[in-house]
Amino acid sequence: MSYFPMFIELKDRPCLVAGGGKIARRKAETLRDYGARVTVAAPDVLPEIRAMEGVICLEKQFDQSDLAGQVLVVAATDDPEQNHRISQACREAGIPVNAVDQKEDCSFIFPAYLKEGEVVAAFSSGGQSPVVAQYLKEQMRPVMTPLLGELAEALACLRNALKQPGMEDMRKKLCQEILERGLDMGGVPGAEQVGEMIKKMQEGGNNDGKNEKAESESGYAEPGAGKSPAGG
Repeated sequence: MSYFPMFIELKDRPCLVAGGGKIARRKAETLRDYGARVTVAAPDVLPEIRAMEGVICLEKQFDQSDLAGQVLVVAATDDPEQNHRISQACREAGIPVNAVDQKEDCSFIFPAYLKEGEVVAAFSSGGQSPVVAQYLKEQMRPVMTPLLGELAEALACLRNALKQPGMEDMRKKLCQEILERGLDMGGVPGAEQVGEMIKKMQEGGNNDGKNEKAESESGYAEPGAGKSPAGG
């Protein structure tokens, strides 16, 4: 059975990494990259982990009491049996757990991912082959540029500004046009350009003929036009 893809908010939420080696360091870095408040518990903790800003290090063996208040746990010790015990304790406590390289002890897995701003693309083979997930990641890398992150941020501001009742269709069309134009020109369209797009769409909304003309001149094609609707 495939894993269900789900994105969760970890900003300022407590997450535990049990283990102090290289794998634990990578997992702690990933969680920290998404704003989690990371605690690392292990008798021996790498200096690189201790040097991580905001990471709490408990230089001791994992104890079940360490789970108190945690919303997510990674078992990354060098002892498979210990990782299994941590997994069992987490399952009993209802805490999502990832046991590194022990799929049977995982209630969630880390995907291969790319991140630009708030835009994240994640890839998983369901734990079957990291090579497949990494292949998909590399295929997507040319698309996941810093520009895409910048465009997403600009579009978020625009969507908030156009949330008035009756603006839904125009908002979708405008966002699509800004995205396409931004990708074509290699930059985020400026306020003047966006103003021109809005004016053109408002003028085009007076009748169907003008609306079609405005869309044609702007290069806009409504997502899914002429195709079966795609899921969001």
